[in-house]
Amino acid sequence: MKSKSFLLIVLISFLFVSKGSTQVINTISIEIPKIILKGIPVNLEIRSSVKDSTFTLPVTIGEKNFLVPIKFGKGNLNFTFSKKETIQSELLASPIPINPIPLWMSIFPPLIAILMALIFREVVTALFTGIFIGTALIYYYHSGSLIDGFLQGLLSIIDTYVLESLLDSGHISIIVFSMLIGAMVNIITKNGGMKGVVNKLTRFANTARSGQFITWLLGIAIFFDDYANTLVVGNTMRPVTDRLKISRQKLAYIVDSTAAPVAAIAFVTTWIGAELSYIQSGISTLGLSLSPYTVFLNSLAYSFYPIFTLVFMLILIYRKADFGPMLKVEKRTRKYGVQVDELKVGFSNQINELDIDEKIKPRWYNAAIPVFIVITGTFAGLIYTGWDATLFEDENSTFFKNLSLIIGNSDSYKALLWSSLLATIVAVLLSIVQKLLTLQESIDSIINGFRTMLTAIVILVLAWSLALVTEHLHTADFISNAIIDASLSPVLIPLITFILAALVAFSTGSSWGTMAILYPLILPASWLIAQEFNYEYDQSLNIFYNVVSSVLAGSVLGDHCSPISDTTILSSLASSCPHIEHVRTQMPYALTVGGVAAFVGVLPAAFGVPAYITFPLGFVVMYLIVRFFGKSTE
Repeated sequence: MKSKSFLLIVLISFLFVSKGSTQVINTISIEIPKIILKGIPVNLEIRSSVKDSTFTLPVTIGEKNFLVPIKFGKGNLNFTFSKKETIQSELLASPIPINPIPLWMSIFPPLIAILMALIFREVVTALFTGIFIGTALIYYYHSGSLIDGFLQGLLSIIDTYVLESLLDSGHISIIVFSMLIGAMVNIITKNGGMKGVVNKLTRFANTARSGQFITWLLGIAIFFDDYANTLVVGNTMRPVTDRLKISRQKLAYIVDSTAAPVAAIAFVTTWIGAELSYIQSGISTLGLSLSPYTVFLNSLAYSFYPIFTLVFMLILIYRKADFGPMLKVEKRTRKYGVQVDELKVGFSNQINELDIDEKIKPRWYNAAIPVFIVITGTFAGLIYTGWDATLFEDENSTFFKNLSLIIGNSDSYKALLWSSLLATIVAVLLSIVQKLLTLQESIDSIINGFRTMLTAIVILVLAWSLALVTEHLHTADFISNAIIDASLSPVLIPLITFILAALVAFSTGSSWGTMAILYPLILPASWLIAQEFNYEYDQSLNIFYNVVSSVLAGSVLGDHCSPISDTTILSSLASSCPHIEHVRTQMPYALTVGGVAAFVGVLPAAFGVPAYITFPLGFVVMYLIVRFFGKSTE
């Protein structure tokens, strides 16, 4: 027994030393991040087995030596890997090899997903493949094994990326909002309200041209939120446009291309808060004495793509003309009407078919009241959640500025959820009180409305998962680094910014994400480059305002072209249009307007050409394009 005690004492003496000693027998471990990319800084967390001492640990990475302070058993080392390296230290059990992922490979997941979607015209498989390429890439470089990379990458799709996408409260809010809108629309269809609305609107929209114009007008009217705009306008106008032999593809285009552009430039929208915060961040970095709201207002003179898009649609409607893939689709629809059988690929959201019980009398207000509640309820919810007395402390603030600050400070997701729930409840009550539907039929309609959204929800979740993969792989950083060059002339910066924002939004499927990435990067850079070229203050401001608008406009352009964009997916959903068909027919129009915006608007404005020349000139160019390339759809 004594010999055992003696051995125990000897063992402890090797592990720990007396208080006066500086020699510590210790072991350390280094937590290696799962994702390490070339050129992207990472934080290596070092943990010591001894928690009650402070010492300096020598660490070698490749040919570089570091002395890392270890306090209370923890230390951190920030390092940027540029090639395959080995981490070594005397206290490490064995060297740790690190093989960073080349940054250029980060473009593969979104690129493969987009190409597959466009080539095979099937978006679920394309998105899943894109996510898998990204996760397999991550785990292959992390483990060094092709088999581990394949298996762990496959499993992480569901246990990491899909789950993290669903755990985002904003994403869940969009899903629930979409389901409630689907339920509401299904109820107002079953109770004859939608047919009543169609009968009323047909008095004003009695031709294909007037039907498209009414749709465009509604898209402008619901300016305060792009999600509400898309789902309400698409679902409301679909039976009208079907009756007028307007293709679902054209409806989806009008819905999609009014939602984000008008929300991006209107004074009172759910976008304004994010825009002002990004602008404020750039101003603070530069130390400029400008208010973000003033910068936003001045940047509207350079908002070429959103404004050109809205005008371009009007030109197409006025001329009764189309070109590209949309022309073929529209001519076929004018001749044969909307062929639902041809739309079986994509969303099965056929909730607006107007065949109702013969005993039910169509009443327009049974649909108008719930839709009105969604619109006004959302706006009221935005004001309620954004109300803050401190926003009114500035005595010089105008009414519209205060209103914009309130909306910018609001919780748009709560507002959307409240309004859609209230509208659904009201739709049920209207149906039951008038004895149009029983309680059981109303509940069945709600459940069926939920079912119609399933395909769209699957696509949305996969799109968000892919966006998370591109975020982890720093895809936006690769694109930014590949294009940004400080030696460029300041007059080229707005154009480069516009193209860069479009590429990032196209690759990530998120205009908001693009703004979050590029605003902090581009705004300070554009001002400093202008100063390096000895630009005067007013000239620098001209470039600065143009860049502010170009980030926003380019984000919307890329969003319109991307098959993995959530707003593009929602537009397809609301219009019951096959998703890739919507992307395929919208992209030529978006790129046409984008080209005009870039070379007739953004670039000349950077040289100092005033807005009263660039905007009319852009309108004329777009009219001539439709005049010479467009063909009648009648």
